[in-house]
Amino acid sequence: MIIGTAGHIDHGKTALVGALTGVDTDRLKEEKARGISIDLGFAYLPTEAGTLGFIDVPGHEKFIHTMLAGASGIDFALLIVAADDGVMPQTREHLALLDLLGISRGVVALTKADLADAARRAEVEAEIAALLDGTGLDGAPVVPVSALTGEGIDDLRVQLIKAARAFAARATDGRFRLAVDRSFSLAGAGTVVTGTVLSGRVAVGDAVTVSPAGLSARVRSIHAQNRKAEEGRAGDRCALNLAGDDVTADAIARGDMVLAPSLHAPTERIDATLTVLAGEPKPLGQWFPVRFHHGSVEVGARLVPLSADTLPPGGGGLVQIVLEQPIAAAAGDRYVIRDTSAQRTVGGGRLIDLRAPARKRRTPERLAQLAALGETEPEAALARLLAVEPWHLDLAAFARDRALGSEAGAGLAERLGLVTFAAAGTLITLSAERWALYCDALTAELARFHDANPDLPGMGTEKLRLALIPRLPKPVFTEALRRIAGGGTLMLDGAWVRLSGHEVRLTRRDELLWELIEPKLDGAERFRPPRVRDLAGMTGEAEPDIRRLMKLLARMGKVDEVAHDHFFLRSTVGSMVAMMRQLSQAAPDRQFVASAFRDRVERDGSGSGEHTVGRKVAIQILEFFDRHGVTLRRGDLRRVNPHRLDLFGAIDDNVSVPGDLSGRTEQAR
Repeated sequence: MIIGTAGHIDHGKTALVGALTGVDTDRLKEEKARGISIDLGFAYLPTEAGTLGFIDVPGHEKFIHTMLAGASGIDFALLIVAADDGVMPQTREHLALLDLLGISRGVVALTKADLADAARRAEVEAEIAALLDGTGLDGAPVVPVSALTGEGIDDLRVQLIKAARAFAARATDGRFRLAVDRSFSLAGAGTVVTGTVLSGRVAVGDAVTVSPAGLSARVRSIHAQNRKAEEGRAGDRCALNLAGDDVTADAIARGDMVLAPSLHAPTERIDATLTVLAGEPKPLGQWFPVRFHHGSVEVGARLVPLSADTLPPGGGGLVQIVLEQPIAAAAGDRYVIRDTSAQRTVGGGRLIDLRAPARKRRTPERLAQLAALGETEPEAALARLLAVEPWHLDLAAFARDRALGSEAGAGLAERLGLVTFAAAGTLITLSAERWALYCDALTAELARFHDANPDLPGMGTEKLRLALIPRLPKPVFTEALRRIAGGGTLMLDGAWVRLSGHEVRLTRRDELLWELIEPKLDGAERFRPPRVRDLAGMTGEAEPDIRRLMKLLARMGKVDEVAHDHFFLRSTVGSMVAMMRQLSQAAPDRQFVASAFRDRVERDGSGSGEHTVGRKVAIQILEFFDRHGVTLRRGDLRRVNPHRLDLFGAIDDNVSVPGDLSGRTEQAR
């Protein structure tokens, strides 16, 4: 258990920690000279309830930022009030800070008790009770102590040990995070950083990242709760000896976070809840400048109220925090804001979304998302998020931003019965209900498209994606289509998507036009059919209309575009495949030249032996077959690929394929 002191300057915090532990936490020469704590001090007390760690913070108002760096990692507050002075300004501010940080367990030490009689003690205890009323420490016990005479020290130690026994250790199933409050170099060891482990655990040999800088490091050794250890766990005060190419004591500073590499995702725009202290002189408006304190970091920031135009003193609501520089954080973390002059604490709250948008941050849809994100339990937050726009989220990012364990996302998906898609480094998830609605909407959209466009083979994938809600990212949509297609509902054809039962149909006008064109592609001229411009002249139709129809017929498998604007009937193409097959079988080396093919086509096409096809058209036909792998070309010679013979329909089964070709393929060179 980590115990943090709090209280006004010169009320005896350091002396009390020394009396409890035997350790003087004032380690700096200037602290010794001035008799006050300037930086954080640390001490440890081994007990039967485990080792108690103490963080001694400065009480001077100039060092509130240092106090916050220490208070962010404590489990138990030791609020200190001197019997001679009573409640003072920093007593109130420190208590307010503890309250804003969500610390609700603690004890009050009435120090310098030897300087007050019974009446004075009773008077100060009444002040303390009034001060604690309505705060997280309301009802905390008050123990009179004197570091000088030893009065009450044993009683206070008993109180702390009792609290440690009742303390439930922080869960370690999250991913590792440690807020750095010191970084120094140790002779013979190298760079050492200290801080409180906020979540998860770390072991010797683990790879870690120093965020937000992104330095990669390895843990060489660990001291946890002032003892050499193999691992540090959530709630421990740890010293980590780090090694890495760019790791030096100067490269790491207070405010950095040492964390599991998968958590490295700095942010500089955060949506959060905010409670404004009642003593604030005026409401907080748009772009209100503050000093932002989180973990051990302090950075300038501006506030943008979200739930109202302004936030009044004593009030609260949602805000967007725009930071001057990125930080490492986790959703659910507590924070505090102070004014830019560092004279007063303004308020504090809880971080709820680390990826806040710069635009449309106050729309009803966004506020609904923030209401869901405000749920403290991940399962409840996830369920509510998937029930509002945009109806899906990246589950991997959700788990990362909450520092959940590496397997937490899969567990959440299983418990909530979610549908997930792993694509492009994301794990996009939807509720089962939303996925069912999405599938229904997709099939309905395709049905509408087919009804309106019976002559098209399908709907473009991007057009379909943009027509659906939710609008899934492209890689995820592609994976979703594959999953639906696996169930047989739809078919994927390149860039087209169609329902399984859809067949391309010609419009009545196109059917009539095709009835005119088809005979012109058949008969004696079938091996040299008219081109698009010729067909347009023959039918009196516009050339683009003829071209559109012929390309549609090509997609339907009725014709093939052998060369630009030169379409052959599929049956004619099949006949030419059979001719090439026979030529190949008849040749001693199974290879033929273009002129042999031309002569064979002319003989079968006209029966006269005249050059009705010509070398140019023959070459265009053969290059068409080359492109489709039906023929394999080497120089001027071509060989038939037996494995592609049926590409353009049935072939003459009376012609057999030679055995030396049936069991092998050849690459075109």
